[in-house]
Amino acid sequence: MVDIGNHAPDFSLVDTSRERRSLGEFKGKNTVLAFFPAAFSSVCEKEMCAFRDSMAELNDLNANVVGISVDGPFTNAAFAERNGLQFPLLSDYSYEAVRAYGVALDDFAGMPGYTAAQRSVFILDAEGTVRFKWIADNPGQEPDYSVVKEELHKIG
Repeated sequence: MVDIGNHAPDFSLVDTSRERRSLGEFKGKNTVLAFFPAAFSSVCEKEMCAFRDSMAELNDLNANVVGISVDGPFTNAAFAERNGLQFPLLSDYSYEAVRAYGVALDDFAGMPGYTAAQRSVFILDAEGTVRFKWIADNPGQEPDYSVVKEELHKIG
Protein backbone atom coordinates (compact mmCIF):
# COMPACT_ATOMS: atom_id res chain seq x y z
CA MET A 1 0.00 0.00 0.00
CA VAL A 2 1.36 3.42 -0.96
CA ASP A 3 1.10 6.11 1.71
CA ILE A 4 1.64 9.84 1.84
CA GLY A 5 5.35 10.58 2.06
CA ASN A 6 6.34 7.43 0.13
CA HIS A 7 8.16 7.61 -3.15
CA ALA A 8 5.59 6.62 -5.77
CA PRO A 9 6.19 3.20 -7.34
CA ASP A 10 7.32 3.42 -10.95
CA PHE A 11 5.42 1.61 -13.67
CA SER A 12 5.68 0.88 -17.36
CA LEU A 13 2.23 0.83 -19.00
CA VAL A 14 1.00 1.30 -22.54
CA ASP A 15 -0.92 4.38 -23.63
CA THR A 16 -3.71 4.60 -26.20
CA SER A 17 -1.12 4.32 -29.01
CA ARG A 18 0.40 1.22 -27.36
CA GLU A 19 3.58 3.17 -26.53
CA ARG A 20 5.27 2.36 -23.22
CA ARG A 21 5.00 5.14 -20.66
CA SER A 22 6.68 5.20 -17.27
CA LEU A 23 6.06 7.35 -14.24
CA GLY A 24 9.55 8.82 -14.53
CA GLU A 25 8.67 10.77 -17.66
CA PHE A 26 6.18 12.86 -15.67
CA LYS A 27 8.72 14.00 -13.07
CA GLY A 28 9.47 17.69 -12.92
CA LYS A 29 5.78 18.54 -12.59
CA ASN A 30 3.15 17.59 -10.05
CA THR A 31 1.23 14.55 -11.24
CA VAL A 32 -2.35 13.51 -10.57
CA LEU A 33 -2.69 9.74 -10.99
CA ALA A 34 -6.39 9.01 -11.40
CA PHE A 35 -7.15 5.29 -11.27
CA PHE A 36 -10.61 4.46 -12.63
CA PRO A 37 -12.51 1.15 -12.80
CA ALA A 38 -13.92 1.02 -16.33
CA ALA A 39 -13.90 3.18 -19.43
CA PHE A 40 -17.37 4.05 -20.72
CA SER A 41 -19.04 3.60 -17.34
CA SER A 42 -21.03 6.67 -16.34
CA VAL A 43 -19.05 7.61 -13.23
CA CYS A 44 -15.68 7.07 -14.92
CA GLU A 45 -16.77 9.18 -17.85
CA LYS A 46 -17.92 11.95 -15.51
CA GLU A 47 -14.62 11.80 -13.59
CA MET A 48 -12.31 11.86 -16.60
CA CYS A 49 -14.36 14.68 -18.16
CA ALA A 50 -14.12 16.65 -14.91
CA PHE A 51 -10.33 16.40 -15.13
CA ARG A 52 -10.50 17.33 -18.84
CA ASP A 53 -12.58 20.41 -18.03
CA SER A 54 -10.10 21.45 -15.31
CA MET A 55 -6.94 21.08 -17.41
CA ALA A 56 -6.28 24.82 -17.78
CA GLU A 57 -6.40 25.28 -14.01
CA LEU A 58 -4.38 22.11 -13.40
CA ASN A 59 -1.76 23.25 -15.90
CA ASP A 60 -1.54 26.54 -14.00
CA LEU A 61 -0.82 24.42 -10.91
CA ASN A 62 2.09 22.76 -12.77
CA ALA A 63 0.24 19.45 -12.84
CA ASN A 64 0.02 16.50 -15.23
CA VAL A 65 -3.04 14.27 -15.20
CA VAL A 66 -2.65 10.58 -15.97
CA GLY A 67 -5.65 8.24 -16.06
CA ILE A 68 -5.04 4.55 -15.35
CA SER A 69 -7.42 1.63 -15.78
CA VAL A 70 -7.12 -2.08 -16.47
CA ASP A 71 -8.95 -1.58 -19.77
CA GLY A 72 -6.99 -2.39 -22.90
CA PRO A 73 -5.34 0.37 -24.90
CA PHE A 74 -7.93 0.06 -27.69
CA THR A 75 -10.80 0.64 -25.26
CA ASN A 76 -8.96 3.54 -23.63
CA ALA A 77 -8.29 5.06 -27.08
CA ALA A 78 -11.98 4.95 -27.99
CA PHE A 79 -12.89 6.35 -24.56
CA ALA A 80 -10.38 9.21 -24.93
CA GLU A 81 -11.57 10.02 -28.44
CA ARG A 82 -15.26 9.99 -27.49
CA ASN A 83 -14.63 12.34 -24.57
CA GLY A 84 -11.92 14.56 -26.04
CA LEU A 85 -9.40 13.59 -23.37
CA GLN A 86 -6.01 15.17 -24.04
CA PHE A 87 -4.11 13.65 -21.10
CA PRO A 88 -2.62 10.15 -21.16
CA LEU A 89 -4.81 7.15 -20.42
CA LEU A 90 -2.67 4.19 -19.52
CA SER A 91 -3.63 0.54 -19.73
CA ASP A 92 -2.73 -1.57 -16.72
CA TYR A 93 -3.98 -4.82 -18.24
CA SER A 94 -1.37 -6.82 -16.29
CA TYR A 95 -2.34 -5.15 -12.96
CA GLU A 96 1.18 -3.84 -12.35
CA ALA A 97 0.19 -0.39 -11.10
CA VAL A 98 -3.07 -1.28 -9.33
CA ARG A 99 -1.22 -3.85 -7.26
CA ALA A 100 1.79 -1.58 -6.60
CA TYR A 101 -0.48 1.26 -5.42
CA GLY A 102 -2.77 -1.04 -3.44
CA VAL A 103 -5.88 -0.25 -5.47
CA ALA A 104 -6.65 -3.59 -7.14
CA LEU A 105 -10.37 -4.21 -6.81
CA ASP A 106 -10.58 -8.00 -7.11
CA ASP A 107 -13.80 -9.76 -8.09
CA PHE A 108 -15.18 -6.44 -9.32
CA ALA A 109 -18.99 -6.19 -9.56
CA GLY A 110 -19.31 -9.70 -8.15
CA MET A 111 -17.41 -11.27 -11.05
CA PRO A 112 -14.88 -13.77 -9.66
CA GLY A 113 -11.47 -13.37 -11.25
CA TYR A 114 -12.17 -9.90 -12.70
CA THR A 115 -9.90 -7.22 -11.27
CA ALA A 116 -10.47 -3.51 -11.85
CA ALA A 117 -8.79 -0.39 -10.55
CA GLN A 118 -10.39 0.98 -7.43
CA ARG A 119 -11.30 4.61 -8.08
CA SER A 120 -8.49 6.57 -6.45
CA VAL A 121 -6.36 9.67 -6.80
CA PHE A 122 -2.69 10.03 -5.89
CA ILE A 123 -1.00 13.41 -6.16
CA LEU A 124 2.75 13.29 -6.60
CA ASP A 125 5.09 16.25 -6.32
CA ALA A 126 7.70 17.02 -8.96
CA GLU A 127 10.15 14.54 -7.37
CA GLY A 128 7.62 11.69 -7.33
CA THR A 129 6.72 11.75 -3.63
CA VAL A 130 3.10 10.99 -2.76
CA ARG A 131 1.65 14.15 -1.25
CA PHE A 132 -2.06 13.18 -1.26
CA LYS A 133 -4.08 10.02 -1.66
CA TRP A 134 -7.78 9.33 -1.83
CA ILE A 135 -9.38 5.92 -2.35
CA ALA A 136 -13.11 5.60 -2.96
CA ASP A 137 -15.21 3.59 -0.55
CA ASN A 138 -17.16 2.30 -3.56
CA PRO A 139 -16.77 2.54 -7.36
CA GLY A 140 -19.67 5.00 -7.69
CA GLN A 141 -17.95 7.62 -5.54
CA GLU A 142 -16.10 10.46 -7.29
CA PRO A 143 -13.16 12.37 -5.83
CA ASP A 144 -13.74 15.85 -4.48
CA TYR A 145 -12.16 17.81 -7.32
CA SER A 146 -11.87 20.97 -5.22
CA VAL A 147 -9.75 19.04 -2.69
CA VAL A 148 -7.49 17.80 -5.51
CA LYS A 149 -6.92 21.42 -6.58
CA GLU A 150 -6.40 22.55 -2.96
CA GLU A 151 -3.75 19.86 -2.48
CA LEU A 152 -1.98 20.96 -5.66
CA HIS A 153 -2.05 24.56 -4.40
CA LYS A 154 -0.35 23.39 -1.17
CA ILE A 155 2.48 21.77 -3.14
CA GLY A 156 2.98 24.91 -5.18
